[in-house]
Amino acid sequence: MIRVRTLMVAQVLVLVAVAARAEPPPAAAPRSSGAVESFSDPGQAGPAEGAQAPKSADAAAPSGHPGPPRRPRRHRPAAAAAAAVAPAAAAAPPAPEPAPEWRTADPDNTLVIETSRGTVIVALAPAVAPQSVERVKRLARLGIYDGLLFHRVIDGFVAQTGNPNNHDGGKSAEPNLPPEFTFRLGADMPHVVAARPAGGATGLLQTLPYESVAEDRMAGSPDHRITAWGAFCAGVMGMGRDASPDSGNSEIFFMRDPTRRLDRSYSPVGRVLSGLEIIRGLAVGEPPAAPDRMVRVRVLADIPAPERPTVEVVDTAGPGFRSVVERARLQRGADFSVCDLEVPARVTPPPPAP
Repeated sequence: MIRVRTLMVAQVLVLVAVAARAEPPPAAAPRSSGAVESFSDPGQAGPAEGAQAPKSADAAAPSGHPGPPRRPRRHRPAAAAAAAVAPAAAAAPPAPEPAPEWRTADPDNTLVIETSRGTVIVALAPAVAPQSVERVKRLARLGIYDGLLFHRVIDGFVAQTGNPNNHDGGKSAEPNLPPEFTFRLGADMPHVVAARPAGGATGLLQTLPYESVAEDRMAGSPDHRITAWGAFCAGVMGMGRDASPDSGNSEIFFMRDPTRRLDRSYSPVGRVLSGLEIIRGLAVGEPPAAPDRMVRVRVLADIPAPERPTVEVVDTAGPGFRSVVERARLQRGADFSVCDLEVPARVTPPPPAP
């Protein structure tokens, strides 16, 4: 009897096990398709160009409480997903840069130097070195510069001329000039700031490169101006001198390449607008074996109208040139210098005589 009962219990256990195997397992939670979903606040932008992604039921549930089961999302290939948002995600074409504004060079402060290699045109800077500029114009009008040699030309540095005896130390009969190594820069003077390093600024005063103390000091200055000085970049024209700071007279020099150690030690007179390649192509030497010369030097305003070229220069204070500055800063990065900025100019010769 005990044996029969044991057999019946064993059969029951077997039937229970079989039923358990036949019962389907509990439903598993749906697996994610791998797509990224945003659960950002309503004020935050979702991944599709600022559109808010809709919240799921899970997102709406309080923390720690699962929401109702959700249907698994169909996975779209990446290419199809990109195509779906392409119209909204397409970047707008960049706005065209403003065209540079051209202005006519001031004929009273433009120097035309006819050399043995071609014509060099210089924009003078009376706001920076007024006495030196007046001296250069006076000597040009007196014919003192005509025929003088470039008696000292150093590659990568300067080209010197303007001494009546064609040697260092030669002077005109005019009295020596005081130093004009710095000047007072005001907001009323047309200039563009290219960079603002800590405690200072650098830019262009029309065509002349300069550096200065920080512009915010203008407000506390009695004359609302700040101390600035010319930057001796390529093409800058300076007034030569002897060892004494107040010994400038007639000698002038042109920078073939930047040499910033001259800043605040020499008076900047102007900058080459056209013909820098001529300055760089002069015969080199101290003195050169076959020196080049200034054949004739005139102020543009003094040239008879039928012979006078038209000189135009880009307005560096206009929005068109500001894009040039930004492009140069982007290209040069941390190595950017005001000497990286060139001011475009164009010279139109006079029409031929009939």
